[in-house]
Amino acid sequence: MWKRGNGTEAAQNGAIIKLRQLTKRYEGVGDDVVALKRIDMDVRAGEFLVVTGKSGAGKTTLVNMLTGLDRATSGEVWVNGQPVHRLSAGQAARWRGETVGVVFQSFELLPSLTVLHNVMLPMDFAHKLSIRERRERAMHLLEQVEIADHAQKRPGEVSGGQRQRVGIARAMANDPPILVADEPTGSLDSATTDAVLDVFERLAGQGKTVFLVTHDADIVERGTRTITLADGEIIGSRE
Repeated sequence: MWKRGNGTEAAQNGAIIKLRQLTKRYEGVGDDVVALKRIDMDVRAGEFLVVTGKSGAGKTTLVNMLTGLDRATSGEVWVNGQPVHRLSAGQAARWRGETVGVVFQSFELLPSLTVLHNVMLPMDFAHKLSIRERRERAMHLLEQVEIADHAQKRPGEVSGGQRQRVGIARAMANDPPILVADEPTGSLDSATTDAVLDVFERLAGQGKTVFLVTHDADIVERGTRTITLADGEIIGSRE
């Protein structure tokens, strides 16, 4: 049965994320496709890590392994002291709701709900706060990402950059220590991209661990460290 981790494993070397010999192989009609090949990686708590690489490099597969959305063929995934590679789908879903906030390129907001209620949704599922407390926390998060004035609007009534800010606020709803962003600026213009990256930088400065994957080489300078993937392997690392 899954239990909340105490971070013991991660604390051994200050890493909140540890990947060991992580391999993911997909069976094909012909040859198998190896999306990740024996990845070793440590991410420190409070780090803003940017993982970059071209399409097909293995970035999204890496995100899926890290968040427990998919299971590795072999190797280990430790996040905040939890062996994610050992969790069942149900355990991983519960663990993800408390430990990892995910920010998507396509926002994934519910169009029928207001901005405020989209941010409240993860708290509704967690059943940890009263409705009043959920509303207050959602408003606080919207203030943090500077979009509280649009709380009563629906996603279709705000811009793409504003929707991504809502997505970041929603990812923080249950106060996870880690934010994982999968191509979060892929559909944004350069000015809006800069504004969204400012939000991630500020959150990292507040102690959140930010793990951002992108194909955009122009934004790698914004992170505290950059790792480059190609054909499922790490080919470079820069601090």
